[in-house]
Amino acid sequence: MLWAPESAAEPRTRRTAASGSPARGSRAAEVLPGPGSPEGDAVSELTGLTPLEVLRRLDSGPRGLTESQAEERLVRYGENVLAGQRPVSWPRRFLWSLRDPFTMVLLCLGLVSAAVAAWGTACVTTVLVVVGCVLRCRGEYRADRSMEALRELVATTATVQRRTAPGSAPVPREIPVDQLVPGDVIRLGPGDLVPADVRLLRASGLTVHQAALTGESAPVPKHPLDGPGDPETALFGQPHLCFQGSSVVSGSGTAVVVATGGRTRLAAAHPGRRRQRRDTAFDRSVQGISWILIRFMVVTPPLVLVANAALRGRGLEMLPFAVAVAVALTPEMLPVIVTTTLARGAALLARSREVIVKRLPALHDLGAVDILCVDKTGTLTQDRPVLDRCFDAAGDDAPEVLHWAAVNSLWTLQLADVPTPDALDEAILDAAAAGDSARAHGGDLLEYDGVAALPFAPARRIATAVVGRTDRAGVHTLVVKGAVEDVLERCARLRSGGRDEEMDTAARERLCRTAQREAAGGLRLLAVALAERPACLGSYTPADERGLTFIGFLGLRDATVESAAEALAALARSGVTVKVLTGDHPGTAARVCQELGLDPGPVVTADRLDGLTDTELVELAERGSVFARCGPEHKARVVSALRAGGHTTGFLGDGINDLPALHAADVGICPRDGVDVSREAADIVLAAKDLTAIDHAIATGRRSTGNIVSYLRITLSSNLGNVIAMLAAGLLLPFLPMLPAQVLVQNLCFDAAQLALAYDRPAPAALRAPSRLRPADFVRFITRFGIINAAADLATFAVLVLAVRGAAEPGGEAVFHAGWFTENLLTQALVMLLLRAGRRTAEGRRPSVIGLAAAALAAIGILLPLSPLGASLGLVALPPVYYLLLAVVLALYGVGLAAAKAHYDEHRPERR
Repeated sequence: MLWAPESAAEPRTRRTAASGSPARGSRAAEVLPGPGSPEGDAVSELTGLTPLEVLRRLDSGPRGLTESQAEERLVRYGENVLAGQRPVSWPRRFLWSLRDPFTMVLLCLGLVSAAVAAWGTACVTTVLVVVGCVLRCRGEYRADRSMEALRELVATTATVQRRTAPGSAPVPREIPVDQLVPGDVIRLGPGDLVPADVRLLRASGLTVHQAALTGESAPVPKHPLDGPGDPETALFGQPHLCFQGSSVVSGSGTAVVVATGGRTRLAAAHPGRRRQRRDTAFDRSVQGISWILIRFMVVTPPLVLVANAALRGRGLEMLPFAVAVAVALTPEMLPVIVTTTLARGAALLARSREVIVKRLPALHDLGAVDILCVDKTGTLTQDRPVLDRCFDAAGDDAPEVLHWAAVNSLWTLQLADVPTPDALDEAILDAAAAGDSARAHGGDLLEYDGVAALPFAPARRIATAVVGRTDRAGVHTLVVKGAVEDVLERCARLRSGGRDEEMDTAARERLCRTAQREAAGGLRLLAVALAERPACLGSYTPADERGLTFIGFLGLRDATVESAAEALAALARSGVTVKVLTGDHPGTAARVCQELGLDPGPVVTADRLDGLTDTELVELAERGSVFARCGPEHKARVVSALRAGGHTTGFLGDGINDLPALHAADVGICPRDGVDVSREAADIVLAAKDLTAIDHAIATGRRSTGNIVSYLRITLSSNLGNVIAMLAAGLLLPFLPMLPAQVLVQNLCFDAAQLALAYDRPAPAALRAPSRLRPADFVRFITRFGIINAAADLATFAVLVLAVRGAAEPGGEAVFHAGWFTENLLTQALVMLLLRAGRRTAEGRRPSVIGLAAAALAAIGILLPLSPLGASLGLVALPPVYYLLLAVVLALYGVGLAAAKAHYDEHRPERR
């Protein structure tokens, strides 16, 4: 090496370094590509240079930059932060909210109303549009504030060594990550996040976790090279390079920063601006329902005008009434109800589950999710190994193997002075302590005297500990553990059934096949071997690792998350299918799924996906449960194929390699400790990578969607019935069935009462299956119940004729208006109680919010015609006999409505 090894005992100022906080363009002009070159090229260009050449290109050295050099580069090239999105201003956010289809429908109605001088209708629709947009803007603004708070939780410092003057000694100190510049020399230790793209100068036992970049869960060994990197090796596979967004698992190192900001590989995966998201389930549902309403509203006014002109000889004087009919058909409160319902659900999740909903419609999409795609690492497993079994050459359990492996781990760590145990060593020592194997096979581990250690090195993939015992003076035992092939090639004998025998080629091949079979079953195998040597006064070298006796295998597996099995079962009960998309070995993924009760079926590997067309992939994605060896493009293809197959798909990911799939899914989900670019791309941010939190969030989404569905069903069916009755009455009566002002007041009362639906509690049955806004289902529902409502209205007409003994009598027209006004509000109150998706009022002793709203609506319908305000609207008191006849009509209407609802629930499409 060009420099002396770094001392492991060097003092450190902190255990956890910087996060790869998002970064904006810093580039050394004399080193890095120009502004027009692709991002991420700086690292690629410097890979083919020697360490000395890299330092010269960066105008730096092993001792780092001076403070003046660092300040000059920072001023000239900017901070080490990714090109983030600018905060969205309130006016821009408000204009974006106007693009909602329902909002556009209301705006068009307001313009038409203003055009025909129906100023009351125009004002009301405008107010509803403004209220809905403000509520949506407020909810999304609060989500953005929460995301800013999350960014503050991420560590933002790094240990850098700088000099006060060219001739002074370097001094290590903590600086914010965004102050790093190319040429800085930084120190890395266990638990640190790599703050920029770096090239290693020195390292001791360094391994890093690159799952956020590559999806591979196993730590990757890193070490410096004296020469240039291998051009045939992929960039993330280069042993002398570490990348922003990766984390140090074990060991320590010193490295020079070669790329910051927009030139890092992290930035290359981040386009600097939000991608155009594809239409989600919410978008498709809203567009479908909107077009249905638009068709009705376009047809209704001309139909009213033509029919009245042909049968009654009325002309343009019917235009305000025709517009009022179109308004009556529209669910004016829908934007307000949708935004209020979703915002309330998002607020509840933020308070109770620490789940941030960044995009309010994503809460509906989450409730509609029927397939959830997840990675294995961190979601199903804890990203740490545990011992599964230890066995000898014959396949029999062999606790002796664990004992000697623990001796190796303990004394390797003690004698090699490794800063922190490797994850495999920790798992072995934990298993030995829990299994009490030490006392059963040779006494306590500390009864051995450590003599020497040859730590793990990437080139030889084994670790050796040399130990002795006081009762066996003059004899040293070499304990070797490591990769199966590397240990076996050093063995001359094997131990089976307590006897040692020669190891020939056939036995070695048989053991290799055993290792391959266990690896295919999801175990990570280590081989353990021993050798006894006469005590040596000199140093032990790798040449002494020969003529060993193989004693057995250690099988380790990924530790599963404790709550994962229960969460998977809960998701299955909720009608959500979980599919695993991982970069790991197929056997490892399948084993984890089996342990958690998830049937893996035939595991599909990425190379098989490459040979399929999009149509073929749709069929395979439907059948498969586990997809292994997946890269970013494979995950995105599987998610897109599931969506093409008609599924609403969620994807949980936290790494850069998950970005394409996060964009492709209906709902992108990321934990708050995921990389920044993934959090920015996600729709939902979790406090932790926990399936249980997702299950609760899905239930909240279904509650919100259930309330929206209730509103649409109640409003559209009631409005359709009223429109049918208005059209019939307009043709049968010599006067308008209701004045435009009365129609407007009636709609306002009904709309205000329906705000209570945003606070309803859906029945448990509404949470058992994915919930969607299906336009075809709405058409069937509102047609059936709209006809029932129209029948009640027509029956009321007959009652009114009987009650007032003919509309031609003096005051008969006003009585008819008042009678139908009252009947409309009473039937709408009844509809709110009977057609809601929530719990029945009788289920609790306290009246529900829906019951109170319906009672208020009914009270207005009865009392308003009797009040002075009613007189100003042209309403008059009704004869007592009318109330008796109306009670009969309402009773029959309620019975018919309840029977139709029960029949619909029994035969609705979701239950088939």
